[in-house]
Amino acid sequence: MSSQASIRTHADITLDQYPTPLEKFYHNEKALADRLCFVQPHEDGRIEEFTWRQHADHVRRMAAYLQSLNLEPGSRIAIMSSNCAHWIMADFAIWMAGHISVPLYPVLSANSIQQILEHSEAKALFVGKLDGWKAMSAGVPESVHTIAMPLAPDSADTRANWNEIIATTAPMIESPTFDRQQLATIIYTSGTTGMPKGVMHSFATMATVGVLTGKLYDTNQHDRMLSYLPLAHVAERAAVEINQLYQEFPVYFSASLETFADDLRRAQPTLFFAVPRIWVKLQQRVFQQVPEEKLNRLLKLPLISRLIKRKLTKALGMDKVRIGVSGAAPLSTSLMNWYQSLGITILEGYAMSENFAYSHSTQLGEAQIGYVGTANPFVDCKICPQGEILIKSPTNMMGYYLEPELTKDAIDQEGYLHTGDKGAIDQQQRLKITGRFKEIFKTSKGKYVAPAPIEDLLLRNTALEQVCVTGPDLPQPIALATLSETALEQSKDSVAREKLVQSLISLINDTNSRLDKHENISALVLFSELWSVDNNFMTPTLKVKRAQLEDAYQDQFSAWSSSKAKICWSS
Repeated sequence: MSSQASIRTHADITLDQYPTPLEKFYHNEKALADRLCFVQPHEDGRIEEFTWRQHADHVRRMAAYLQSLNLEPGSRIAIMSSNCAHWIMADFAIWMAGHISVPLYPVLSANSIQQILEHSEAKALFVGKLDGWKAMSAGVPESVHTIAMPLAPDSADTRANWNEIIATTAPMIESPTFDRQQLATIIYTSGTTGMPKGVMHSFATMATVGVLTGKLYDTNQHDRMLSYLPLAHVAERAAVEINQLYQEFPVYFSASLETFADDLRRAQPTLFFAVPRIWVKLQQRVFQQVPEEKLNRLLKLPLISRLIKRKLTKALGMDKVRIGVSGAAPLSTSLMNWYQSLGITILEGYAMSENFAYSHSTQLGEAQIGYVGTANPFVDCKICPQGEILIKSPTNMMGYYLEPELTKDAIDQEGYLHTGDKGAIDQQQRLKITGRFKEIFKTSKGKYVAPAPIEDLLLRNTALEQVCVTGPDLPQPIALATLSETALEQSKDSVAREKLVQSLISLINDTNSRLDKHENISALVLFSELWSVDNNFMTPTLKVKRAQLEDAYQDQFSAWSSSKAKICWSS
């Protein structure tokens, strides 16, 4: 089944007429010269603002410096930093100098850094705002020319310094442009398993995303965004860097996790993009102010519910949000319903690195919980006989860097990207993600189980923060889960712990009543330590690494599965 009939096309749009990112940058440099571009907070409390003129001045001076290195045109230059204004400046400077940018996640291990820098054959690396640079630096080959950005750690012993370069280098006078089909960036996937693949994208792809995304969400100069998810991730890069470039609104940054709440209130974003883990954290912040049971009662009182909603959203810094978007991983149905009860509609989208975060979206007034929207303009989506979602888009990647065989496997002869996701398209042409082929497992009874729908049901209970359903070669699936901060505190008191256990047993019973017999959960295993990037159980984009969890705890699966207790505690 195909969604071809519902493709939202625009008769007045010709894709190859869009200005490329550099062409749009030169326009903004002049037309928006004194308008606010970036707001950069510092950990000492200082707030730094950049106009488009100042942004362009930094870019031109850095581009001139990169040219002075006499690198071969099209050299790969990497950026490794938490989000900051200079991350985006570095990206444009790399392009102006005629090179290709390679973003790296700011939480990678030294081994992963070395793998990517060597595979991409990077000649230079911008070192920015990083917490673990001392350990990470071991992964940077001696041959790579390093440049410290303004927020780099004091311990960053690099060959060059951003501020010194800006102070001593004359700005590039020329405004070079390049063929729109030329390679602009290589994005290494965050990946839940194996060596990341280098996804190649052209300037044309970014132009298409920048213009069409703005039309989808009606974004404009009066919008505001807070950038805090890694810019190395394609969704944040598309939503923030590219969307800002073409829609011309200011971007605010976050100084640290500790200042995130203040940064959010300062930005008062009108557009807010988050992965499911962030939506969960914001919900937990509300529960810290008002206990869940009390809040549920208050929201049912007509006379005061509106006041409660207004106070809570303002306290979060989300009272100005007109569009909330979730992506990168499935958002639980219960969480979407909870935000809806506060008056915040979360629109789900669906895309991947391989199509530069441009595939499916939900429009205001069209949200249907459980669906990720309809195909974007110029996108064709179909479901193959095996149930896999196939996407043909003008933003599909050029291929995987230095991996022609993997590219051939990913994009077929008709130009469809094989996503690896299972899905279905309804009569309104809305796409529903039903699982991922690599995640489906077979029990010892020979039955296949898709974990995603079961995880969604279990996450209805806010005591559970992260859930992973597994069970290959077990008689029945089991669920691994971490507890929320509140539930973890409850588990330390014997009376509260028993109440928690009983609520989770009720959850399992209710969940199993909604599933086929072979999908029934035999045990729920609780972990006191959250899965994180640091302990290698989550990707940099905050998705659970299922394979790592299974490898780490597989020896205990049989004992948990055969336990008479429905609730088990991991030691």
